[in-house]
Amino acid sequence: MVKPLASGTAAFSLLLVIYFGVLTLVSGWSFTVSQFSDYWAYIVTLAFGFGMQVALYVYLKQLSAHNYQAQHMVAATGTTSTAAMLACCSHYLTNILPVLGVVGIVSVIAQYQTQLFWISLAINAAGLAYISRQVLLVRHTFLGSPAC
Repeated sequence: MVKPLASGTAAFSLLLVIYFGVLTLVSGWSFTVSQFSDYWAYIVTLAFGFGMQVALYVYLKQLSAHNYQAQHMVAATGTTSTAAMLACCSHYLTNILPVLGVVGIVSVIAQYQTQLFWISLAINAAGLAYISRQVLLVRHTFLGSPAC
């Protein structure tokens, strides 16, 4: 369990570092601190969910290391989890799009930032539910543990 926990903690930390780094580069430190203080619950929850998905993915990969069928399940789970995380972080486009010169889209996204956070949290929860289910299935199928 050490490797999954370490991987999850690293993913959680990395997502926060990326958040603070990108936002600081694009908008400055004071804006970053202001945004974080306004939306910290969303940001920390999303980063935690990402860390949990990475930890579960690493755990699932460990469970299936010696089983060919389970490796396909890990590949499918990893793809789904990655897609969920990309979708979940879509609200960061608000800060990146001005650099690309798409000001009109940015104002629309900024207007619905809170709703995008909720959508991201829902996608994150769906990703967590999916990968958790896959872990339970692998444990049941290959280790004989009871599945839900």
